[in-house]
Amino acid sequence: MPCPSCAPTRAGLERLAGSTLSSRDRPRATKGSLEDMLRLEGGAFHMGSESPAPFPADGEGPVRRVTLSPFYISRYAVTNRQFAAFVRRAKYRTDAERYGWSFVFRGHLDGAGECHPGPAAPGTPWWVRVDGADRSHPEGPDSSIAARPYYPVAHVSWNDAAAYCAWAGYRLPTEAEWEFAARGGLDQKMYPWGDDLTPGGRHMCNIWQGSFPDFDSGEDGFTTVAPVNSFAPNGYGLFNAIGNTWEWCADYFDPVWHRDAARLDPVGPPEGDTRVMKGGSYICHESYCWRYRNSARTGTSPDTGTGHIGFRVARDV
Repeated sequence: MPCPSCAPTRAGLERLAGSTLSSRDRPRATKGSLEDMLRLEGGAFHMGSESPAPFPADGEGPVRRVTLSPFYISRYAVTNRQFAAFVRRAKYRTDAERYGWSFVFRGHLDGAGECHPGPAAPGTPWWVRVDGADRSHPEGPDSSIAARPYYPVAHVSWNDAAAYCAWAGYRLPTEAEWEFAARGGLDQKMYPWGDDLTPGGRHMCNIWQGSFPDFDSGEDGFTTVAPVNSFAPNGYGLFNAIGNTWEWCADYFDPVWHRDAARLDPVGPPEGDTRVMKGGSYICHESYCWRYRNSARTGTSPDTGTGHIGFRVARDV
């Protein structure tokens, strides 16, 4: 926190004014079905975290008191079945389908038939380019989602998620709404159920156990993505808020914008190169990506789609 004698800045006041205007004029959505949607009454909560802060550049802090209007958010991530219906009826092609390839986790390529992986992603050699990988062929052209209708759709970009929302009458949750929902009514707890990752030895989410990236013991029951209703819901009835797949939010990502942002129904900056993702995924491990926490955040380009990115939807009351 700044000391009491620190002088305010005109730039900070201008950012606050702009943020307040953006929050007031944020897009609304009121036509989506209420099936499997949770109505949350909003109110004030403490957003962000200062301890622990394993990734200072992500901008999790400072903790700030934010107030939200009532909203709806889906209990589950959008499933393969739901997204396939959208693709079929809207004749939509995802970014991965248009590009002709997507990133697949190296350890999931076994059994992909004639799949010939391309180069690994710089800095993250466990992600490799696979031609023909997309939301209906998650591990490559010879793989299928036919037996996974209730798994979260993956290999979807922010653009794809936004297109689905527009078609179905929803919107993506803001980062503040997502974090409020994930916390399940618990104040400043690390996970949706508390501060202990495995209370009583019980696994509560789908993340990596073992030595990343070479060995996942699957102690939580999964070594890849899990069905959307896996594990117990949080206090609000939200399933798999952390782990399993990253989830897109509506906001542009910025590590410092929120310091001068509005505290009522906040949204991210008006422009940017990356969009916010929350929740971590099934390949998150404390040794390199301890982002399976309520306050954790990261930013990724909106045309990115991989085997561990999905989304859930929101709408206004």
